Amino acid sequence: MDVIEIDAATGSVVERAFTPEEAAQRATDAAAVEAERAAAEAEAVERAAARRALLERLGISEDEAVLLREAGV
Repeated sequence: MDVIEIDAATGSVVERAFTPEEAAQRATDAAAVEAERAAAEAEAVERAAARRALLERLGISEDEAVLLREAGV
């Protein structure tokens, strides 16, 4: 069974399979979540690459950047 419906007023429980419409919506929702996850991962990779490039242009290491940030520079 895919769906468990509980009627709070009566306490009755119905277990049933997804309807075709529910199954399609579930697949659409899962694809959207996966696309969002992939986009967030790609953005994180881009940010890391941009940070590394900036540090390289500045000629400092990650540790030095942390020290400067902590010093308020």
